[in-house]
Amino acid sequence: MSTILILGGAGYTGRSLARHLLSQSQAEIILAGRTLEKAQALADQLNADFEGDRVTARRADAAEAASLKAALRGADLLLVAAPLTSAPYETVIRSALAAGVDYLDVQISAKKFAFLGSLAGEIEAAGRCFVTEAGFHPGLPAALVRYVASQLDVIENAVTAGYLNMGGSKLPYADSVNELMEVFKEYQAQVFKNGQWTKASSFDMRKFDFGGDIGVKNCYSMFFEEMRPLPEMYPSLKEIGFYISETHWLLDWVINLVVMAGLKLFPQRGIRPLGRLFWWGMMNLPGPPYRVELQAQASGLKDGEPAKVQASVSHTDGYELTAIPVVAYLLQYLDGSARRPGLWMMGHLVEPVRLMKEMERMGVKVALKTISGC
Repeated sequence: MSTILILGGAGYTGRSLARHLLSQSQAEIILAGRTLEKAQALADQLNADFEGDRVTARRADAAEAASLKAALRGADLLLVAAPLTSAPYETVIRSALAAGVDYLDVQISAKKFAFLGSLAGEIEAAGRCFVTEAGFHPGLPAALVRYVASQLDVIENAVTAGYLNMGGSKLPYADSVNELMEVFKEYQAQVFKNGQWTKASSFDMRKFDFGGDIGVKNCYSMFFEEMRPLPEMYPSLKEIGFYISETHWLLDWVINLVVMAGLKLFPQRGIRPLGRLFWWGMMNLPGPPYRVELQAQASGLKDGEPAKVQASVSHTDGYELTAIPVVAYLLQYLDGSARRPGLWMMGHLVEPVRLMKEMERMGVKVALKTISGC
């Protein structure tokens, strides 16, 4: 029986992770956060909803190593669902190593990724399994490329695109939006074209046909570290990249530009006010369809003939589409099939075909279409 401590367990993503883990596994769950009363209230509710009294609550301040050390006592895995703004990554990562527990985060940060990379040798020597770049994006883009690659004998092109429209939910502003502002400050947009990566400062735009009620959208390149190793994993690849869809002209061409310029001028003081402006635009400007979707379109060879493969995953709730892929991976971690010493990115360590089946079982819409002889 494994015990998983969820740091930020009472937040939107944390509570979704806890519910799916309780319904899909026999793991014991510790909800940890700065406010014990909030974590305890959720633990009581979860214990009422699920049999076994498998949920407990602990106070943990992510900025204090002593607090984390006490909270991690008896845990096997630290699952970081708290945003970077409230969970300083250096302290959290070193605390997991010191406590001798495995680690998984759903945060996105180039600085966090580089810090983990600097500890890769230490992590492997300690025999610990550390997983980063987990969730919807990053997390699913690399897994989805590996999924479509499994449907082809030779993969030559694989373009992934995300459609993010949560406007119908009218979710309130949360600290996780501050983390998104950090992403804006570190924004990279390179893609792999003609057998090589474009410059980090480059930017690519293309039309992407999502089909159905979304249709054709202008999409803008966005780089995730999980994409970088894929051309080495699949040497036949000539083109690969991730693109994010347009939303609304005011959000895309006014608010986003104001946010980026503001963060350059006020990199710290501007995070919260600019985050609130961006979140207002996300929640109020785009029209339907309201959902989050990730799609991969690939081409190559199947049985010696040209073939195309299209795969997509979607959900009406963005927090669910962050939590469900993580839990689907953790089912492989818990049975040992995707649990190895070292530093890993979720999209590379997880077995992609099983991942899609588990996600579909948990409520994600998964679609796959193959066109041979095209």
